[in-house]
Amino acid sequence: MTIEIKKQYDLVDYETSVEFMQLRVNQILNKSKNELIWFLNHDHIYTQGTSAVENEILKKNKIRIVKTNRGGKTTYHGPGQRIVYFMIDLNNKKKDIRKFITIIEKSLMDFLKNYQIDSTTYKERVGIWVTGKNGKKFNHEEKIGAIGLRLKNWITYHGLSFNIKPKMENYKFINACGLKNFRNTSLHELDINVTEENFDKEFSLIFLNNLRNLK
Repeated sequence: MTIEIKKQYDLVDYETSVEFMQLRVNQILNKSKNELIWFLNHDHIYTQGTSAVENEILKKNKIRIVKTNRGGKTTYHGPGQRIVYFMIDLNNKKKDIRKFITIIEKSLMDFLKNYQIDSTTYKERVGIWVTGKNGKKFNHEEKIGAIGLRLKNWITYHGLSFNIKPKMENYKFINACGLKNFRNTSLHELDINVTEENFDKEFSLIFLNNLRNLK
């Protein structure tokens, strides 16, 4: 079946998006709908995945906190951050969630490479970390993308958050992904100007090409 691409540029309510994904997963299971990659934005929100702990919220502010069923710890979502949700059926591919996560990571690293941004991943820290730009290494790596997934009957949902130009000060109130003493960054902080439309187009092509390796 064809993978559908859905792109939204308004702010989508977080709980509404989870309900939509759960419905879509069931529709993929019963073969009434195609697999889906959904690009969207959320309003300001902190979400806590299934392995989050309370002390990851350093200081409460006006941004609401929601517990969610994705994997992972605490993270921030907001305008200027692009969300990519993957409702992909691994039953007709390779049933290997670790390899699927690796494909998401590689796709974002391939995208960043097109802008001369060096990035990497770490086994003990899920996500994508910027290590340098234009061939120059940074003193410390900084996180630009977070990943949190859930599986139902080998169909994935939830996915990737990628910082294009969010309000970075909102990360100061949490230990993002449960990590202390690490900075988050964005394309804007790296002096890269990319529209959400361009990101969606470029990333989707890269991801679909890399997904062919999941067999």
